[in-house]
Amino acid sequence: MAINRKIRFAVIGCGHIGKRHASMIQGNEHFELVALCDVKSKETLGIDAHSSAKFFSSIDELLSADIAIDAVAIASPNGFHEEHALAVLEKSCHVVVEKPMALTKAGCERIIFKALQKHKQVFCVMQNRYSPPSVWLKTILDEGVLGKIFMVQTNCYWNRDDRYYKPDQKTGKPTSWHGTKELDGGTLFTQFSHFIDLMYWYFGDIKNVKARFNDFIHEKSTEFEDSGFISFDFVDGGMGSLSYSTAVWDKNLESSITIIAEHGSVKVGGQYMNEVEYCHIKNYIMPELPPSNPPNDYGPYKGSAANHHYIYENISDVINNEGSITTNALEGLKVVDIIERIYSS
Repeated sequence: MAINRKIRFAVIGCGHIGKRHASMIQGNEHFELVALCDVKSKETLGIDAHSSAKFFSSIDELLSADIAIDAVAIASPNGFHEEHALAVLEKSCHVVVEKPMALTKAGCERIIFKALQKHKQVFCVMQNRYSPPSVWLKTILDEGVLGKIFMVQTNCYWNRDDRYYKPDQKTGKPTSWHGTKELDGGTLFTQFSHFIDLMYWYFGDIKNVKARFNDFIHEKSTEFEDSGFISFDFVDGGMGSLSYSTAVWDKNLESSITIIAEHGSVKVGGQYMNEVEYCHIKNYIMPELPPSNPPNDYGPYKGSAANHHYIYENISDVINNEGSITTNALEGLKVVDIIERIYSS
């Protein structure tokens, strides 16, 4: 049933991404930001003291308050996504959850089960699907322009050094949730799940997974690997590989996907799969694409493209029965499932 008023939103987790969610909500005429929640103080977070949104220091305080909420955006540390999503769904609110949906496939399944019980939507934030090169590539794949897919190579080479992890100067251990197995989950969950989502969106599920991992420069600052080589076959045909690292010196190098297929070859590259670097396809003329949005800028390091406004346009359409969900909970589960299988291979 469509809501004939503004959709009332709360945001849990008010760091860089949480503030972006709050901004997207405030910038959309169909939404009202009614609450913010974070364990840190408003002053520490730099939140406007004159904001009309009520501020809460815990999720329990938020959900037990006498305040009407229709949907909650979850931008807390990865390891809390499942717990927070289940609590929000229990209160019969829609969920918008940052990647990853949870840190285990079983956790994703629990979220989906609760959402079905409560008849609520779970929106998984995978904003890289909206970049012009992503939309173009998905279109030509769906239309069969490339023919049979032979090989797919995905490369993700980023910088995440002490400027990001901020390790303790004496012990070298992480001083925040970044870098911890319990709350971060690992490099594929935090840095590169967007690109695993794109690969799954383009080509479907994988099998025959073989992986190698190494930790070149993060032995003290994180509790997991910083680099890996993975090979696999696609269930629907073709072979693939994923090579990734956060050990790149000083700044991000690239995120790219190269496709060798029956009727041609394509490479979408740049730092964030944000530009078509090569396109040579039989009887095909490459169209001129709109410019990609810039990456999220966090000072010393950068993240994926700033496409969150598309997510919120879709959320408004879905809740008001004017469109279908872009990234549903089953797709969010599949990304986590693939990462789990890679790590266990």
